[in-house]
Amino acid sequence: CSSMTSLKDRITEDMKTAMRAGDKSRLGAIRMVLAAIKQKEVDERISVDDESVLVILEKMLKQRRESLSQFTDAGRKDLADREQEEIDVISVYMPEPLDEAALDALIAEAISESGAESMRDMGKVMAIVKSRAQGRADMSTVSARVKASLGV
Repeated sequence: CSSMTSLKDRITEDMKTAMRAGDKSRLGAIRMVLAAIKQKEVDERISVDDESVLVILEKMLKQRRESLSQFTDAGRKDLADREQEEIDVISVYMPEPLDEAALDALIAEAISESGAESMRDMGKVMAIVKSRAQGRADMSTVSARVKASLGV
């Protein structure tokens, strides 16, 4: 996808494609994503950038994964399947996840850039890592690794 096309534009284009193809389940999931984006823009009177879209998508994925496990535990395959379809559609827009080595390198870089020496500096390190790893790593995992790197 070209760097000129924003994530929001790409999602909007995919919605039109799904509409033309009559792909109802995909269309439904994409409309949900666009509704969440629109909601944020209206609530905060902003135009979202790619980073904001990734935050929204991450939140939606997290909610769906939680629902998926609840539905699976409850033996509701029909509902679990629908959550999985939505996860599959939303995941398409997420960047390639960072592997462990890349994540560790990013954390080391952030620690050196911020001059962090102790847990007090965790916020500075997290801010740098979060901006570079948004949508590419689970932030609770990142947080635990930053703590470990800062020697806590």
